[in-house]
This record gives sequence, structure tokens and C-alpha cells, in this order.
Amino acid sequence: MARLRRAVATSAGGVVVRADADRSSLVVGMRRRGRDGVTWTLPKGTPDAGETLEETALREVGEETGLEVRILEPVGSIQYDFVQDRRRIHKTVHYYLMEPVGGDLARHDAEFEQVRWVSFDDAPGLLSFPTERELVAAVAQLLKASG
Repeated sequence: MARLRRAVATSAGGVVVRADADRSSLVVGMRRRGRDGVTWTLPKGTPDAGETLEETALREVGEETGLEVRILEPVGSIQYDFVQDRRRIHKTVHYYLMEPVGGDLARHDAEFEQVRWVSFDDAPGLLSFPTERELVAAVAQLLKASG
């Protein structure tokens, strides 16, 4: 059996937050995986040539959610491994806390089949990946601490 080649990848994305009357919510998107599977995830994507991570995060979040956003601060990164095209890829995704300044979820691109606001309380039961659930929990604590 042939050994998998190794590769590294980097992406950037955002935790887009709005303060509702009684609680905060964040944007998540749904992708179909295979015939029966779906994943709910945070918006993110790969840098274009010459882009900074911040520029990538702003562009990708805008494309995938339909929202115009601004970065408030970095909130950390997650790492994971996956296999694609006979390669084992180690990926790091850098996330930024963001707020919407315009746009409309209805204008999201085809990356996500559905995009919606979800409360921080409901996010752990919806998000598909443990690393993203942990990041969102840390952002929730950050928001509580800041008032």
C-alpha cells in the first residue's frame, strides 16, 4: 500500500456576531457532504495569492455569507488533518471576531447551501466539528467578559 504524501494548508475565516435584544448570535453555514451528510460550519476559505490572512477572512466571509463585515480582533486558530487526493493535509484555520456592517444572508455564494444566524446557546448542538464548537465557546466567554 502506497504511503500518503503530506501537505500543509492555511485558511482564514470569521465568527460573525450580532447582539440581539437578549442574547448574541453568530452566522453558520450548511454544506452537503456526500449523498446524505451535511455539515454546519463557520465561514472560512483559502488565501488568494498575495492576500493577508485578514484580507482572506474578510473576502471569504463576505462571499460565503453575503454579509459585509469588519474585523474586531483575532480569536485564535484551529488545526486538523484530513485526506484528499492521496495526501494527508494538516490544515490551520485562523479566525477573527467580526461584526456585520451591511449585506444580506440571501446573497451568500454556492459554498453554503444555507446560511443563518444561530444563538450561542444553540451553536454547540448545530456545529459539526469539535474544534469549531470549542472556538465558539471561547468567543462566547470573550463576549461575556467584555460586557
